[in-house]
Order: sequence, then C-alpha cells, then structure tokens
Amino acid sequence: MKPKIKTIFKSIIILLSAAVLLVTFLNLLISWRAGKYIYDSIDELPENNVALVLGTSRYKKDGSTNPYFYNRMDAAVKLYENNKVNYLLVSGDNRSVYYNEPGFMRYELLKRGIPDSIIYMDYAGFRTFDSVIRCHEIFGQNSFTIVSQKFHNQRAVYIARSKNINAIAFNAKDVNFYNSFTVQIREIFARVKVFIDIITGEQPAFLGEPIEIGP
Repeated sequence: MKPKIKTIFKSIIILLSAAVLLVTFLNLLISWRAGKYIYDSIDELPENNVALVLGTSRYKKDGSTNPYFYNRMDAAVKLYENNKVNYLLVSGDNRSVYYNEPGFMRYELLKRGIPDSIIYMDYAGFRTFDSVIRCHEIFGQNSFTIVSQKFHNQRAVYIARSKNINAIAFNAKDVNFYNSFTVQIREIFARVKVFIDIITGEQPAFLGEPIEIGP
C-alpha cells in the first residue's frame, strides 16, 4: 500500500473511531443524567398531576400487535389506579385519518376503564422532543410524569431537564431482544439527535394556543 493511501486509510479509521466514541459518550451521558429521575417502582414514584404517555403504533409492520404500545397502556393505567396522577396526556403522531396514535391510546385506555374526562390528546407529538416541549408549552405543565420504556424515558427526561422542565418517568415493561433490536439501534442515533436539537435551538413542528388540563 502506497504511503499516501496508508495515510488516508489511517485518517478514516481515526475519524470513525472518534465518531463511535462520541456517539457512545452521548448515549451514556443521557442514561446517566436521567437515571435519578426514572422509576420502576410504583410505590417509590412521586405523585404528579399529569402523566405524559408517549405514543407508538399499535401494530408492527408485519401486522402483529406492538408490545411497546400495550405495555405503555398498562403502565398508564397503573399510574392512575394507584393515584399517582390525575390526568393522562396521550401524545403522538396523527399523520392521517388512518394513523392516529393519540386516538388509538385513548381507545385502549377507555377499554381498560379509564374515565374519558381525564384523558387529553396531543395530536402534534410527532417526535419525543415535540411531545415533551408541547406538554410544557401548550399544556402548561412544568412537572409531569413521562410513561414509556426505560430507554425511551431516559431520552425524554433528558430533553425535559435540559429545558428546565421538572419531568420524571415511570418505566413501562420492556420488550424482549427479538422484538426490540431495531428499536434499540434507532435509539442510539435518536440520542445523538437530541444534542443537535438542543444546540440548534430546535422547536416542535407545531405549537399553538394553550390548552388547560383539568378544572
């Protein structure tokens, strides 16, 4: 191999190694910074007025049910039944009349006996970032409980805390490795995007008029 080619090859290896280290560091930083605000135990979880339930599809691409969705509904019901929250704000993507994450969540919660009067819907939670910021900016909540799986909660809480929002999180049951591999890979890069959003001063796709939760 010619010296010039060797130099180029070494430079590429160094850059790739640096990129891997940076991505790893940013992912670990989010887990570490958010860790003390994440709860597995319903008994240890502090009370809040509102739970922000983060959306996902009811079904996977192969048409089977999505355990992420149903485990989050289980966790949301558990919060309400244990008097840890008074209201549920279901936030997700409503990209078309055929895909409505908040609507799907509301339907499932009603099936499980949750009163319609305590469910609020955010149709513009296109991303986790949007859901968290809108809960504060549009729905007027500075302290709330986020509901999702642990890895997702860590990112959501980090976003909130970086904006001086006093969010905590309750972990829904996780999903086995077979059903979660691609999600975990996407999460690695979603965490990098968090820092880009924060540095660039990113805003949600939509804001709008304030919506009051509760009487």
